[in-house]
Amino acid sequence: MAETINIDIIGVPIDLGADRRGVDMGPSAIRSARLRQQLEILGCTVEDKGNLEVLIAEMCNVDEPKLKYIDCIVPMVRRAAGAVATSLQAGHFPIVLGGDHSLALGSIYGAAKIKKTGVIWVDAHGDFNTPETTPSGNIHGMPLAALCGLGDPRLVQLWDNEPTPIIDPRRVVIIGARDLDPGEKVNLREAGIMVLGMEQIDRIGMFEAMQKAIEHVSQGTDGIYLSFDVDALDPRHAPGVGTPVAGGLTYREALLACELLAETGKLIGLDMVEVNPILDTQNQTAELAVALILSALGRRVWRD
Repeated sequence: MAETINIDIIGVPIDLGADRRGVDMGPSAIRSARLRQQLEILGCTVEDKGNLEVLIAEMCNVDEPKLKYIDCIVPMVRRAAGAVATSLQAGHFPIVLGGDHSLALGSIYGAAKIKKTGVIWVDAHGDFNTPETTPSGNIHGMPLAALCGLGDPRLVQLWDNEPTPIIDPRRVVIIGARDLDPGEKVNLREAGIMVLGMEQIDRIGMFEAMQKAIEHVSQGTDGIYLSFDVDALDPRHAPGVGTPVAGGLTYREALLACELLAETGKLIGLDMVEVNPILDTQNQTAELAVALILSALGRRVWRD
């Protein structure tokens, strides 16, 4: 690396946004895969901020079937936003460990309060549902829509008098999608989101897809935020996820996507979410998550 990167590790042990339990243990699994040690070997200065306070499901009620656990999720999202904003204000690089993908509403919201942010969302799913289109009511299927101004006002606008949307939909790219709900597809088209799904990646290759994505999100922005759901990878490579979908990214495709982002010098923060140790094999998926993080921060097998 050309200069030392000051890393803040922020754990968000939440599984309220998903159907299957277990992703609340994701931050611990990723840490146990030697994340901090590997970042320090890479030359980074690392401070682990610990985990944000998150209520467990047994302490919360589902009063709104189309917005499950919203009253417990919103405070978590606000805490995540504050933690990421504080990190960026200090000139640091936030790494947010999940936990389910609902946390990204907070992390990216916090980033966008500090910098005009483009978003690359690597995921098997679009996470672009609203209460009207969701088939499950799970909020981990809604954060990107809310960031782009769609959905329940409690998710779209976390604080009064905040501008909405916090993210320009024209500066968002979804990479690796292959499981989109019908109403979600309509939302994505109407919002003008660029979706480079597995079919497009198969046709043009990951290098060209990422070049296209990076150019798209860089226009008129101050930096790029990466939100990476490990279910974007094929389940053969990432078995420890709650919503596996066959036909995903290969290990090398995923690493290349992160390597290309590192090369831009524009990455300002990242999420690594949906690691479920209960469903994993010998912490394989958590170790993969660490490899992806390191690649996004510049690690290469060989550099001449």
